[in-house]
Amino acid sequence: MARTSVFKSTIALMALISLGACGSLARPAGELAPQYSNTNSPSVIETDPDNTIWSIFNRKTTDTSVSVNKYLWSASLEVLSFLPVQSIDPYTGVIVTGYGTPPGGSQSYRATILIDDPALDARSLNVALQTRGGRTVSKATSRAVEDAILSRAREMRIADNKF
Repeated sequence: MARTSVFKSTIALMALISLGACGSLARPAGELAPQYSNTNSPSVIETDPDNTIWSIFNRKTTDTSVSVNKYLWSASLEVLSFLPVQSIDPYTGVIVTGYGTPPGGSQSYRATILIDDPALDARSLNVALQTRGGRTVSKATSRAVEDAILSRAREMRIADNKF
């Protein structure tokens, strides 16, 4: 009986030593491991320690850059300040407002603004207006709101002395 327990202990110890020896052959990070193909010419495999399954849990940076023009963003909020803001997301450049009546007007509107480029440009600004009944607003009205936002954004940029 004692002989089998010594035998089992010896086998377990040898397995543990063999397994431990595998770890001593590890290469330092960034060293390339050789691999041989069927043609006996050495090739190299690069291992990137930052590109593993475990790198998901070890994120070093939380890069959240905003690609929205700050002047268009501020001008949109200022020009449409008579509309209550329902939702706002500076990372995607979306502003959603509720219904409101412009000063001196009789019709109630709501707006959705999308600023999808960091350039101070008319192509960066998309404004969608809707009436209380759910109908879209005429092109002339939408164009007038876009022009007012663009004009205000340019005034803000000039005031900051950034040409």
